[in-house]
Amino acid sequence: MKQRIVFSHQLATDLALAMTECEHERVFILTDETTKEQCWPLLDSFYGLRDATQITIKATDTHKTIETVCDVWRALDKGMATRHSLLINLGGGMVTDLGGFAASTFKRGIDFINIPTTLLAMVDASVGGKTGFNFDGLKNEIGVFNDAKFVILDTEFLRTLDAHNVRSGYAEMLKHGLISDNKHWADLLNFNLAQPDLKHLQTLLAKSVGVKEKIVEKDPKEKGIRKALNFGHTFGHAFESYSLRAYEQNGKTPLLHGYAVAYGLICELYLSAIKTGFPTEKMHQTVRFIRDYYGNYPITCDDYDKLIDLMRHDKKNNSGVINFTLLSDVGQININQTASDDEIKECLDFYREG
Repeated sequence: MKQRIVFSHQLATDLALAMTECEHERVFILTDETTKEQCWPLLDSFYGLRDATQITIKATDTHKTIETVCDVWRALDKGMATRHSLLINLGGGMVTDLGGFAASTFKRGIDFINIPTTLLAMVDASVGGKTGFNFDGLKNEIGVFNDAKFVILDTEFLRTLDAHNVRSGYAEMLKHGLISDNKHWADLLNFNLAQPDLKHLQTLLAKSVGVKEKIVEKDPKEKGIRKALNFGHTFGHAFESYSLRAYEQNGKTPLLHGYAVAYGLICELYLSAIKTGFPTEKMHQTVRFIRDYYGNYPITCDDYDKLIDLMRHDKKNNSGVINFTLLSDVGQININQTASDDEIKECLDFYREG
């Protein structure tokens, strides 16, 4: 069955209908500590969940690890989960990625439903079948492709988000605009992220999810055009992994995924301009928007080799050659592009010069 995406205005009804189409001899709800406190109250009175077993894990990407996956497996086992059980993932991308992987592998796979509660998860992590966790300091290094039976999107959850998490999700939407068409891209640049209108944001979100859906349908296992969704992510994942290592070494707060992607977009727009002819005025317009709303993650030239080494470990590469998706213009996609170390360092120079 194809994954079904539901834009919900009646969460109880939509979830009940989704559950009737999934095996659910026993029902489990996965949340992290934050979503249990802020988001679970919107569901805890639902009749269909009265007998559900709650599993709560620690929040943030620093806990997106094999140890946490094992905790989820143990909780499922302790709760007498069978191959006919259902896992409902209620949370951000960390919960939907990790919960999806746990469900996909427990007893060789049980049904799961994603209810993303952050803008990032709604537009990115919950749709498209990618599941997994971070490993050995590398972002999403281990995982499988497996669709949730349903993804239920309810923008009421966005009221629980702070500005940083709204902006984190918006960076993925901006990427979708860049790989789709000029109108979508321009609409996104004209949105006031300082005072976001949630009703307008929902319209932009629906367009953004539509962009990803179309691409994933054409290429579910990322053999070709789905690589378009990696725009901004080769540099972005390097920034993110670098910040996670900084957290492990000195406790410095790691980057939110969308902020890392935003900084990756700066670098890969510049690389597109010098390698595939992306219009410089459109590059500068987009970069100004990112700098205005996302600030800057400080790096020095001494960090360049570490970032390049992280890029070499990216799972999108072949034979150690760093792979990029670049644009010739908005919506004009060039997959499987490469760059020399000097060109990568030039992009990092441009990023720092901001």
